[in-house]
Amino acid sequence: MTAAASPLARPFPALPAISGVTPRVARAGYKDWGRCDLTYVELAAGTAVAGVFTRNVCCSSEVELGREQVKAGRARALVVNAGNSNAFTGYRGREAVEAIMAQVAAHLACDGGEVFVSSTGVIGVPLPSDKAKAGVAAALVAAPCSWERAANTIGTTDTFAKGATAAAIVGGTTVTLSAIIKGSGMIAPDMATMLGYIFTDAAVEPGFLQEVLSAANTATFSCITVDSDTSTSDTVLAFATGAAGNTVLSGWQSPGADAFAAALLDVCRQLAQLVVRDGEGARKFVTIAVSGAVSDDSARRIGLSIANSPLVKTAIAGEDANWGRVVMAVGKAGEPADRDRLAIAFGGVWTARDGQPVEGYDEAPVAAHLQGDEIAIAVDIGLGDGRATVWTCDLTHGYISINADYRS
Repeated sequence: MTAAASPLARPFPALPAISGVTPRVARAGYKDWGRCDLTYVELAAGTAVAGVFTRNVCCSSEVELGREQVKAGRARALVVNAGNSNAFTGYRGREAVEAIMAQVAAHLACDGGEVFVSSTGVIGVPLPSDKAKAGVAAALVAAPCSWERAANTIGTTDTFAKGATAAAIVGGTTVTLSAIIKGSGMIAPDMATMLGYIFTDAAVEPGFLQEVLSAANTATFSCITVDSDTSTSDTVLAFATGAAGNTVLSGWQSPGADAFAAALLDVCRQLAQLVVRDGEGARKFVTIAVSGAVSDDSARRIGLSIANSPLVKTAIAGEDANWGRVVMAVGKAGEPADRDRLAIAFGGVWTARDGQPVEGYDEAPVAAHLQGDEIAIAVDIGLGDGRATVWTCDLTHGYISINADYRS
């Protein structure tokens, strides 16, 4: 973690322990930063798993292996390395991951495919096998730790630990979800986001867990952006131990399925917004609500076009009510739009309608809104019923400073 927390930071919540889940941390020394950089989470036998992974075609071996592993639907352990993404490292990178899987599997007497590995950090440097082996060995015997310590350990340029929790009543039984995530830059998910892990004591069939996670991802992680860059390592995994003892959720017809899906969606939304709040150099949290598009997917793509525009983001950083830049971003999205039906608002004040400025528009309340750190932009396309909400942050010189020094 860097020294100064983002001005948009949120305190780490009190995350409940999840039966069948034990987090531990250790120091592998992947970077010379004098802190723990390896998180190990042991999971009860029979734990169900689901996952979403980056669509970046230059992905890491961890992602390639993870995509195959989730098909079996079971997990016994998770290992997360921070400081080295192990991406673009060829056969040596894959061998390093497989060695970690084998080491943990031998300790737990389980199949290597039940051990999930993620790595985050610098691209193009093979994960040092000796450091990985020593770090894993230390983690296997370390004392259990708090969720906050586990969250801090997986961070890189993050300025604060990120966690979320929710609960649901499933067939008369209370089930609990606790989750952690890391992410600050290289954030433009095309499936999931950065590295996120959700743990629940609910009993859920892997297939249904995958279905609800994928749906939640579409409405949350795939609706955030910091800088338009999709990571080589993005991964979100959900683990369900079944320890709550509820009737197993196997599909939408199962009692409590809707409640569980809503709780998972809530957790994913909390995590996604926390990542944006820690956007590198961010000073303003921006919510972009698009309505009137031809479909929800079209609305999301328009929202992301606005959120990814450097001109829009720098205008917000400069507290400039330049709605013309929003017009530009709508028009370049490649989605159906009609200039003469478009409407734009900042902070609830409509600045433009029907392809022209609102008559008598007073910029003063909009300027006052932009001076705050919570910015709301509304865009009505005027063509249909499609809608979506996208979250982003402003673009400041702090982003340049952080990334110019990233490898040093």
